[in-house]
Amino acid sequence: MTIDGGPARLPTGTPRPGLSTVIGDRLRAGWQDTRRHLHLSPVWGLMMSLCALVSLFLYGRAGTGHSVSVVILYFLGGMLAFPVSVFLSRALAFGRRAETRFAGTFLCLTLLTIGLTAFLFAMQYRLFFARWHAPFATRIWFYQFAFTSAGAVYQFIVMGVRLYMPIGLPALLGMSLWLTRERRHESVNAVRR
Repeated sequence: MTIDGGPARLPTGTPRPGLSTVIGDRLRAGWQDTRRHLHLSPVWGLMMSLCALVSLFLYGRAGTGHSVSVVILYFLGGMLAFPVSVFLSRALAFGRRAETRFAGTFLCLTLLTIGLTAFLFAMQYRLFFARWHAPFATRIWFYQFAFTSAGAVYQFIVMGVRLYMPIGLPALLGMSLWLTRERRHESVNAVRR
């Protein structure tokens, strides 16, 4: 009861949005951000191939016959990973503070760039060993495919990740900060409208 003897009033807070609304908003934000930043995919790919090229020069391996294919592999891995990582980082950190958005962008760019480049390396590795494998779609073939791919991913993680090191970390920090800062300006402009 209230002071004047009337019935107690129920709180009039706004209801929380449903799960489908929240997921839809996150996916929409991720998709819009990905479309707007799609032109940066080749830039990220070039930065990753530059990382590999500089590392090859520093290790004294730039003159080998496979330098061009390594640079192309890192370019394609970075270029394919960028839109996916922008989508995931934007969708996962939608409506969060700048620190969370930075951490999400940093983590997504790191894991997806390494992961997709390792996947491309594994597929190239698999193509090389395919001539000694069993016929397609047999049980043995699936085992050979799985273990050859797993071995290639392991080999890339052990030997290929170090090619990112001299330039990769500053490039990753810079791109993550730029994407986080740009999103902050977008939210400020959206509030002013």
